[in-house]
Parts: sequence; structure tokens; C-alpha cells
Amino acid sequence: MQDRDVIGNALLDYYRGIYADDIVVISSIAEDDIIPIPYLFRSEEELPPIEKKALKLCKGKVLDVGAGSGCHSLILQHNNFNVEAIDVSKGAVNVMIQRGLTAQKLNFFEVTQKYDTLLFLMNGIGIAATLKELPTFLKKARTLLNDKGQILLDSSDISYMYREEDGSIWVDLNSSYPGEVNYQMQYKNITGDTFSWLFIDFETLKEIAAKEGLTCELMMEGDHYNYLARLTASS
Repeated sequence: MQDRDVIGNALLDYYRGIYADDIVVISSIAEDDIIPIPYLFRSEEELPPIEKKALKLCKGKVLDVGAGSGCHSLILQHNNFNVEAIDVSKGAVNVMIQRGLTAQKLNFFEVTQKYDTLLFLMNGIGIAATLKELPTFLKKARTLLNDKGQILLDSSDISYMYREEDGSIWVDLNSSYPGEVNYQMQYKNITGDTFSWLFIDFETLKEIAAKEGLTCELMMEGDHYNYLARLTASS
């Protein structure tokens, strides 16, 4: 059976000093794109402002979800946080362990421990996959929060990609929410499975979160329709 762990193989190669190819991303809404692998190993100084802000807001015991190479977890660990990292990629977890992190191959929906901070960076909320499944994701996240715990996540309103020249937004009323995107990734001769990923605008997130008993605060806005949000259990 073909190894489809695109991210894992790319991270392992780079960590071992092998770097000649980047990750190709095929999406349902745009032309093929590239993820430069060094970007996944960026230092604290190289982080975008929203990610730096998110790390400053972390508190207590932290779970870094979809941690990749562990770049955020390493920064937190360096700052004496009790941080654990999970990823569904075996290769990514291998890299994180070699980098000295507490990491395990685990799907977020299989987590049972509680935390003070759940961290979903690089649009980590995308694991909800669709708008319909977002309440299930938020419901699960809430069960993993300690008293006064928080969820920190960044996402983007990608409706701008459907904007016409006159400024209006073109939306196919027969289609799904515009933030639902299908992706497939390739690295060298490895082609991953197609998967769904969710981008959610802040107002929609806030509305759905409220129905799940979560208060949603806008902590920071980026310069390209992206934002950082903090969710806490409503009192």
C-alpha cells in the first residue's frame, strides 16, 4: 500500500537535511500552490503576528493540535509551558519526538484529557471539514477544557476569492458554504488522499459557537481577511 503521508515524509526529509522539493497543494478553488517546507520549521521570529499573539495568550497546560513539525510547541516548551502535541501524520510525530517534544499520533476527536488551552494554528479549525460538522468539533473541544480554559484558533474569511470586479460576492446558492475547500497534496512521488478543510469567517464562527455554549472573542485581525479568535465556555 502506498505511503500517503505527504506532510510526514516532507518533514522527515527536511529534518534529515534532505531538501530539494516542496509540497504541491491542489485545491478545489484555486490554481495549484506550493508549501515551502522550511516555512513549516519557522522560528519564533519568523512567525506571523497572529501566531505570535496566539502563543502569548496561551496559559496552563496546552494541547497543540495538528502540530506538524512542532514549531509552536517548541516555542511554548522553551517558555516553560506544559505542552503536548498531536498530529495524524506519523512522520510529523516522529519529527516532533526527535525535536524533544511530547507528541503522539492522535486524531483530535480521540483526545480524552482536559487542557487549559487548545491551540489550533494555521487554520487548525479546518479539521472540522465542513460547516455542518463545525458544531460537533466545537462540542468536542468544549469537553476538553478545564475550568476557565480557552480555545485559540486562527482562520480566514475566504469569500474574497469569489469577489467580482464591482465588489459584489458571487455565490452559488446551490453549493456548500464558500469556506469549504477540497485539497490534495503531493510530495515527490507521493500523492495524498483528497480531504475537506474548513475556513470560517468570524461572525459565522461566533454565531455557531454561541449555540454550543462558547463565547467567541476577536483577539486580532490580520492583513488578509484572517483573524485570531479565543473561545471560552459561557458562564
